[in-house]
Amino acid sequence: MSTSTEAMLSLEAVDSGYGEVRVLKHVSLEVFQGEVVAVIGANGAGKTTLLQCISSLIRIWQGQIKFQGSPINETPAHTLVGQGLVHVPEGRKIFPRLSVRENLEMGAFLRSDKEQIKKDFDRVYALFPILAERSTQAGGTLSGGEQQMLAIGRGLMSQPRLMIMDEPSMGVAPLLVTKIYQAIEQLNRDGLTVLLVEQNATVALTLADRGYVLETGEIEFSGTGAELLNDPRVRAAYLGES
Repeated sequence: MSTSTEAMLSLEAVDSGYGEVRVLKHVSLEVFQGEVVAVIGANGAGKTTLLQCISSLIRIWQGQIKFQGSPINETPAHTLVGQGLVHVPEGRKIFPRLSVRENLEMGAFLRSDKEQIKKDFDRVYALFPILAERSTQAGGTLSGGEQQMLAIGRGLMSQPRLMIMDEPSMGVAPLLVTKIYQAIEQLNRDGLTVLLVEQNATVALTLADRGYVLETGEIEFSGTGAELLNDPRVRAAYLGES
């Protein structure tokens, strides 16, 4: 949980979209250091667009995004990675023909501190032992859950301060979803701040300190993870309860 009074990441009245189609409508949210914050919502709500705006993969139309107190509206994506904002994208986007180790090396492409890179390899392999076992195997031959572990590991090799994750449970077997979320919880305990987009509302809100509900591009309501889990609107719309 946060001990800082200034948000590590803040969005204020952000609009964005594609062509003439507005997807995000005056979205405002905050993520404080040490938090896990979840954004939940139905397909098409704008969750992926939100994360792509934060990581400068899509330009925002209006509003402001700040990271560590500085505006990043015009900051290139690779510069954000160097500043500690790392995006684990929807669908993993690993390099299928590269080995597991080569995929992890790609996460450290901005770095030159060889001794710390070696320590970070050890950290990733300790977190996800299956990756150590399959370090020479092509990434594309891994299962969906193992590829998700690889995508998270690749992100960790960039030494993030804030990791944003898009649908880490998508296409992953339930047992591996549990392992992935246990790893996210461990990373958070170790000091990593996490912004998590997830359709699996129960899993995400159980882990999250706070959450936001995004509906048709707008933040409809927010609260602690526990508050949203117990909110009748969330339970009816996202947990399959009446």
